[in-house]
Amino acid sequence: MSRPLLITDCDEVLLHMVSHFRAWLDEAHDIDFTADGGDFANAMKRRIDGSYLSRTEMWPLLGGFFDTEMHRQTLVPHAREALAAIAAFADVVILTNLEDHRQTHRVEQLRQFGIDYPVVTNQGGKGTPVARLLDQYGPSAAVFVDDLAHHHQSVAETTPDVWRLHMISEPTLAPNVPAATHAHARIDDWRVARAWIAEKFAVLASS
Repeated sequence: MSRPLLITDCDEVLLHMVSHFRAWLDEAHDIDFTADGGDFANAMKRRIDGSYLSRTEMWPLLGGFFDTEMHRQTLVPHAREALAAIAAFADVVILTNLEDHRQTHRVEQLRQFGIDYPVVTNQGGKGTPVARLLDQYGPSAAVFVDDLAHHHQSVAETTPDVWRLHMISEPTLAPNVPAATHAHARIDDWRVARAWIAEKFAVLASS
């Protein structure tokens, strides 16, 4: 029988990003970043005149961070250990919304933290790539983990049988973001999430 499959996001699930992005905007661009939810719109303000950056201006800054500042990112507590335990009985794939040319950088970055699993890059909703991974692996059961609600909706609409876990591991962000309505559960701690995932795999594999 095929193994279960865990499909997990990276930023704010495996690696902290927002806090380091905030520090870089402060140091390099004189921009205050005060995100209080999952949407970065209206979160970036120029100190020189107090004006807010538009969404169009936001994207190049995010791209610039991933081009030159990924070394700043730090490991989410207990993420590495949880993945290693799950990988003993399941396949693990990291599905990250980065442009494809950054895929090798993400692989190298994660390996430095002892996380060495296949990395798939994606742009847009994650429902379609999740469906492709299910076709590729043919798992006995599948769990999807992500910090953004719209990705849970995308997966729910495309592959509704996949268990969906909403996780936000950034402590300054998590309290301000409600649980995703299209996720089956919200857990922000990998120690608890590890047990939840193992339980879902066992339930689905035996059904």
